[in-house]
Amino acid sequence: MTSTPWPAEGWRKSSYSADAPDNACVEFARTPDASILLRESDEPHTVIATTPATLRAFARAVKAGRFDHVSR
Repeated sequence: MTSTPWPAEGWRKSSYSADAPDNACVEFARTPDASILLRESDEPHTVIATTPATLRAFARAVKAGRFDHVSR
């Protein structure tokens, strides 16, 4: 058996994902060392780990439009 560095339980779903097509949503969890884990609900084994400060800086940059030039 192998273990993963992230929890199998305790994931929370973003409230902004409630109306997403195919129920695709962003989920997040915290680790005991206070890291923030992010994943897409339909790809639960792909996880991004970050710090609260880095996630806050990213959210501020998104709100400020710094990534608006990125195409879909």
